[in-house]
Amino acid sequence: MARVLGEYERHLVSERDLTPHTVRAYLGDLTGLLDHAHRMGLADVTELDLRTLRSWLAKQQTMGRSRTTLARRATAARVFTAWLARTGRVPTDPGASLGSPKAHSTLPSVLRADQAEDLIGAATTLADDGSPVGLRDVAMLELLYATGIRVGELVGLDIDDLDDDRSVVRVFGKGRKERTVPYGRPAARALQFWLRQGRPLLSREGSGAALFLGARGGRIDQRAVRTLVHRRIAEVPGAPDIGPHGLRHSAATHLLEGGADLRSVQELLGHASLATTQRYTHVTTDRLRRAYQQAHPRA
Repeated sequence: MARVLGEYERHLVSERDLTPHTVRAYLGDLTGLLDHAHRMGLADVTELDLRTLRSWLAKQQTMGRSRTTLARRATAARVFTAWLARTGRVPTDPGASLGSPKAHSTLPSVLRADQAEDLIGAATTLADDGSPVGLRDVAMLELLYATGIRVGELVGLDIDDLDDDRSVVRVFGKGRKERTVPYGRPAARALQFWLRQGRPLLSREGSGAALFLGARGGRIDQRAVRTLVHRRIAEVPGAPDIGPHGLRHSAATHLLEGGADLRSVQELLGHASLATTQRYTHVTTDRLRRAYQQAHPRA
């Protein structure tokens, strides 16, 4: 089983070109599955069957795992067993009939447009001293909100991914899928200040082409960006405590409220399915309903 898992890892990395984070998530889930199968007396992947897969998920449920986690692990198992069957390692695909609980389709809180403006305005005020970290923070917040990109996509950006002339950024999303996302003038100005006045002061030998650098000159990591967003959000009166993904949801919501069509927002966010983007229409509808109930005399 360990040998097959190693071969599957090489498949995920070399053939599917998945990110290290995604590969670790898949392997973590499958390690748990194969450990469970081993405890049930199975000695080889050819012995995997639907009963074992269901038993594994049932155990996860008794341990209190959320429906979202169960759905993700069921997907990991199905993808794995499909690969086993496709490559001839098992005669039939035992996961083809494996069901999974439907994950709750919930969205975190989002900022109002004025709160988003206050968030970036407060960061800009703090950056008035010209410190490179302050300039970097403003540029990151502006870009996150302007584009709705994921935090992993942000920290993976290189300088050459920016196209100043067209005000677009090249992003590599899930599955290393490339897309081009536009950004506005405020983000463009913040990026210019950072690149001209901030980044040169943090750059060190080995900084490479990373667009955003940490205090020690290396590529900034996701944890530092999350910490920044939470810290700055806490300074905005009445704003919900959200992270970088909350800024992504806020950007999508504000685009739809401003009249953008679903297909355009789907392309900007890099969603594989339009159904994922359609979740944001619930947010805008809920806001419309609240406004109606507060304003209409016969609501």
